Amino acid sequence: MSAHPTPAHPYTPVPLLRGKVIVISGVGPGLGHSLTVEAARMGATLVLAGRTEKRLREYADEVSALGATAHVVRADITDETQRQALAEQTLAATGRVDCLINNAFAIPPMHPISQIDLEALRVANETNVFAPLRLSALFADALAATRGSIIMLNSCVSYSSQPEYSGYKLSKGALQHLASSLATELGPRGIRVNSVAPSYVYEDINKAYFDWLATQSGVGHGDIYRQKAAPTDLGRLADPEEVARAALFLASDLATAVTGQMLTVDCGEFHR
Repeated sequence: MSAHPTPAHPYTPVPLLRGKVIVISGVGPGLGHSLTVEAARMGATLVLAGRTEKRLREYADEVSALGATAHVVRADITDETQRQALAEQTLAATGRVDCLINNAFAIPPMHPISQIDLEALRVANETNVFAPLRLSALFADALAATRGSIIMLNSCVSYSSQPEYSGYKLSKGALQHLASSLATELGPRGIRVNSVAPSYVYEDINKAYFDWLATQSGVGHGDIYRQKAAPTDLGRLADPEEVARAALFLASDLATAVTGQMLTVDCGEFHR
């Protein structure tokens, strides 16, 4: 068995997001990059927000090569002034917003939760909870005008109780409740709010983590991969592109009656 089985069904892009403007906050390697590329392949116009302008411009060039348009806004989404500037610059550049994807995340120290310094938890929650809250509020008027949607990138960590993940679980649990509350609050304005929860995504961060686990255990990377994939129905882990496509379904007109939900994208590890 190879370390990473190939998905059974090749994917062919369809223009589900043509004419829509998608804002992605927290754009970086892995899932942020895949969300960018897959949205462009579906025909969206993109606004890419993150702290590293060089990377944003590289991704914008990829979008252009795919025949789509990307606007770049350098922003630290934990700063209120920069959040406001992101909303203002987005509307100035595009005139509308159809979907806000809150993708940024921070992982607090991987210790039992009673042993994590409170300041470290506060710092993580600034990115994982408070930034999505404020961005959602700042974009609400624009989203109401298009009957658009908000997507929170959550995690299947919510379904596990391993001590080393407890700090991350705290913030992702809060994010899930935030999404539910916003769905109820913003629903009367025509705004849908949903979440996507991947388990281990087979991308650079987790590949490096698997390498570290392999070193600690004296085994190979493939052994760790098979260990993590074993609980899944499909016997493999999701690629970032697969998670991105599932998230972007929620931004499309195929999901106009879907709100207040958390879509688990984990190759069948958890049944919810």
